[in-house]
Amino acid sequence: MSRSSSFVIVLPDADRAELRRRARCYTAPHAEVVRAKIVLLAADGLENTQIAARLGVHVNVVGRWRGRFAREGLAGLAGRKRPGRPRVFPAAVVAQVKAMACEPPESRDVPQSRWSAGDLAVQAVAEGLVEAVSRSTVARWLEQDAIRPWRYRSWIFPRDRDFAVKAGRVLDLYQRIREGRELADDEYVISTDEKSQLQVLSRCHPGLPPAPGRAGRFEFEYERHGTVAYLAAYDVHRAHLMGRVEPTTGIAPFSALVDQVMAAEPYASARRVFWVADNGSSHCGRASVDRMRRAYPNAALIHLPVHASWLNQVEVVFSVIQRKVIKPANFGSSQALTARLLAFQDRYNATAAPFDWKFTRAKLNDLIRRIDARRRTALAA
Repeated sequence: MSRSSSFVIVLPDADRAELRRRARCYTAPHAEVVRAKIVLLAADGLENTQIAARLGVHVNVVGRWRGRFAREGLAGLAGRKRPGRPRVFPAAVVAQVKAMACEPPESRDVPQSRWSAGDLAVQAVAEGLVEAVSRSTVARWLEQDAIRPWRYRSWIFPRDRDFAVKAGRVLDLYQRIREGRELADDEYVISTDEKSQLQVLSRCHPGLPPAPGRAGRFEFEYERHGTVAYLAAYDVHRAHLMGRVEPTTGIAPFSALVDQVMAAEPYASARRVFWVADNGSSHCGRASVDRMRRAYPNAALIHLPVHASWLNQVEVVFSVIQRKVIKPANFGSSQALTARLLAFQDRYNATAAPFDWKFTRAKLNDLIRRIDARRRTALAA
């Protein structure tokens, strides 16, 4: 029994086993190992001074952890949160800077469109909120509430009167629903569009492949070899891509794409083939709907709302093609680019799976409600 401490340590078998495990653990923090050894030695009857000498720590450290274990058990050996350095800036100042970050700079006569952390630090000093503050400090304040005033996203206000109706029927088709009924196995949904004005560029000097510690390099200067258009039809449920390359877009090239798809199986003998398209000049208006119906009675052209190409699944395919096939552009002729695009289709179709499309009619309805609420607020202001 220790004669220099009023805390007598008596260990239950379970606590002793746990402390021995901690004392022998090579991967535990050193402080935790020392605390476990202090308690074990105290339970063996050693005085605080003896424990301190054996473990190479100050006697006050031994007394602290011995006392905590006596009062709280194993839970008392856990580290406690320290208060840290006192706050330099009052909470009101931090809140004011965050509020400033949520306002456009022009509201404070600052000739900028967006704030940076450095701009906010300068403005806080200019307005007398603080005598001095660093950019990194302001960035840390904004990080706490995930405020990024230097970031922005573009959006367009729906102006199609029938936006909800047109978008809803397309989203239903993506869910294999048409006018309240489920599509049959021999009914298909095609998402179609054109990627126009693809520049055929060749680099003036050969590129360098990637190497350890070095990204691939491509010559900035290039020569132009004209432009081409890539027209694509994407079966959204079979993840099957079909396309062609034409000198330009237009009614005739788009009709050629339709002929190409509708002449192939399973579309030639399908009960219905629904073609989802935007309002581009190649396939806009009632005339385009009638033109497709006359050519193929089992095909139906379904138009998206105006400015709603983001609902067209083939746009996702185009983003893949842009990243994997076209950039960085280096094609010596339009024939080379054409061959690459058509060859990629076969590669894509060999491994592609349908997109996990999560924007459904329910989410569309929620979006419409939020837009309507914002419109009413704007009109009332």
